[in-house]
Amino acid sequence: MSSSKTGRPLVTFFMHGKFIVVIDNGFVHVGDCSLDGGFLTMTNAQSIRVWGTTRGLGELVSGPTKKTVADPLGVVIVPVGRVVFYLKAEGGW
Repeated sequence: MSSSKTGRPLVTFFMHGKFIVVIDNGFVHVGDCSLDGGFLTMTNAQSIRVWGTTRGLGELVSGPTKKTVADPLGVVIVPVGRVVFYLKAEGGW
């Protein structure tokens, strides 16, 4: 669904706060997220290079494990159409 005026996707939910975001082509980032005009903006973003989990990616919603490796990215802007899914990060990041 898109806006007839802009041609951009309509955002149908409010998003604010820290999320783990899986982006197509295998990228997994965590950061403070907001949606605007069909784009996801992540600030204080980190790329999760090594999950370091024993129970999958969902284990990281409460923060990184001792074996998690995350690299600083700064600000990341991604078209929402490239996002596979979001996980609300509850703490520790």
